[in-house]
Amino acid sequence: MKNYYDILEVNQKASKEVIQKAYKVLVRKYHPDLYRQDQKKYAENKIKEINEAYNVLSDDFLRGQYDKELQKEIEQINSQKYSSQTNIYNNYYNTAPSGENETNTKKAQKETKQRKIGTLQGIIEVVKELYKNKPKRDEFKEVTKKDILALVLTIIIVILIGIALWFIPFTNGWMRELLFENPLFNWIGSIFS
Repeated sequence: MKNYYDILEVNQKASKEVIQKAYKVLVRKYHPDLYRQDQKKYAENKIKEINEAYNVLSDDFLRGQYDKELQKEIEQINSQKYSSQTNIYNNYYNTAPSGENETNTKKAQKETKQRKIGTLQGIIEVVKELYKNKPKRDEFKEVTKKDILALVLTIIIVILIGIALWFIPFTNGWMRELLFENPLFNWIGSIFS
């Protein structure tokens, strides 16, 4: 079903005056005489759609009938969306294997594992896989080594920035206050002394 409101580029609650103004503007915009020969057919089709939409929406009785039909169609589309979303949800969380033979069972188990991503069960399975597969565990160790290296380099950079700030006269007083008068740093210093 065509949406006449979209064709006339108006809101569904538009008054007759607004519909009439939109109709006049669109008729001027898509008048076939304003287009070249190759685009004239498009403009003629557009004018036909605009006239059809205006004839229905300018008549109160026809507009009422059209609004009822449009509302039914919108409700039907929404119910179809809801039912398809429900089916997707049911398929997503359905963990039972769908086939009798082993290959279908393995496929279903693999799909089930993929579906559980983002859940607690999915996290547990990832941890199991890390401990089950040695190559993956080695890759995880490599990532951890890189993370530790990045953390150490970050700490070294922060310390170097602190040393540089200590020797800049403008920030020296602020650094002294931070290191010697801050209770947190005093507590850390007492641990090491």
